[in-house]
Amino acid sequence: MQIEDVKVTSRSNPSQRVIAAAIVFAFLYFASDVVVTLLLAALLAYFLDPVVSIFERIHIPRALGALVVMLAVSAILAGLGYLVAVRANQFVADWPRYSAALRRVTTVFDRQLTSLEKGVEAITPATDKARTPQRIIEPPPVREWLLQGAGSLYPILVVAAFVPFLVFFMLAAKPRIWKATIELFPDEHRDRVRGALDQVGTMLRSFVAGNALVAGILMLASWGFFAAIDLKYPFLLGCVSGLLNLVPYLGALLAWVPPFLIGLAQWNTVGPYIIVASVLTGLHIAGINVLMPAIVGRRVHLNALAATAALLFWGWLWGAVGLILAIPVTATVKVICDHSEGWEPVGRWLGA
Repeated sequence: MQIEDVKVTSRSNPSQRVIAAAIVFAFLYFASDVVVTLLLAALLAYFLDPVVSIFERIHIPRALGALVVMLAVSAILAGLGYLVAVRANQFVADWPRYSAALRRVTTVFDRQLTSLEKGVEAITPATDKARTPQRIIEPPPVREWLLQGAGSLYPILVVAAFVPFLVFFMLAAKPRIWKATIELFPDEHRDRVRGALDQVGTMLRSFVAGNALVAGILMLASWGFFAAIDLKYPFLLGCVSGLLNLVPYLGALLAWVPPFLIGLAQWNTVGPYIIVASVLTGLHIAGINVLMPAIVGRRVHLNALAATAALLFWGWLWGAVGLILAIPVTATVKVICDHSEGWEPVGRWLGA
């Protein structure tokens, strides 16, 4: 009797793939605090890993090198935070001046809006006026405001509390985690997994380092520009506008807001506002289209359509943090598709 080996293979149908994708997206949405914290920690760990590797080459234990690196980064961030806090305290002390100027602008806008509403009411039929319900808006109680504020601070507290520890553990245990991750796959696929992990690490380090360098250049350029036009708080405004300029597409508009707010108390004509908007837009274009490609290169290779769709999707899913993580997450997906059998066309589309 001849015995034949029968190889049974099962393929998922489209409906199963849709259900699986829906489950993944639901998890990413409802567990956003956990997922975002892990992704931010992974980005920082990939960025700091070369420094820990240098310490390891000079025979410093990896755990000790990771601790030294984390303490140094914490000291640098604390110093920058102190400088920003000092300038912010000065701004808070002068806030009544700016709030008065802002109140005048909003009063003028409110008057124009009221006159427009009166004009619309004048041409509205009397029957429609009678049917229009009158709504009474009651201010929310103080307890509700406090609860809303506490809820908005929760993600920030989670990130601040867990990211340093996660980064330290990822740096200290990287060789063991790397080896255990590769051993999760069959022997015939481990070379492809190793290549994908190496490419992801190179891409993420290049992305974080490039963004940090571009942010520093934009902050220094904005600081010098605000100081040159004699705008108050140039260092604080330079830091805020430089960071906002890193946001693709929207950054050019967001970077206008801080100097416009300060300029309300100093400028009485529209000329300075046009100059500020033009210069900050030029810095944004130079940073996104010139500096980023020159510094990051083609290691984060996404086409314009994929990058825009990623910003829309991850920004909708995770808010402001999603705009920061959109490009590295999508670029990581592209690398995984490039090294996964059957998914190569998706990777080619993302980088076309």
